[in-house]
Amino acid sequence: MDSNRVKGTVDEFVGAAKKNAGKLTGNTRLQIEGTAQQVKGKLENAAGKTKDAVRGAKRKASAAAKRVV
Repeated sequence: MDSNRVKGTVDEFVGAAKKNAGKLTGNTRLQIEGTAQQVKGKLENAAGKTKDAVRGAKRKASAAAKRVV
């Protein structure tokens, strides 16, 4: 698992907590910060998934090449 996925998941969780805390307290700034952090986390998570997919494709191609030889 790519480190971007871990960091992204943490950012999504913390962002959601900030957003909810902002809603409960009526703090619009905290809500916006939380939403932004959630979006950042989703993007990091997507980047990590892409990296994992590329690594997996490379491994499959390498294994296939070894079988052919």
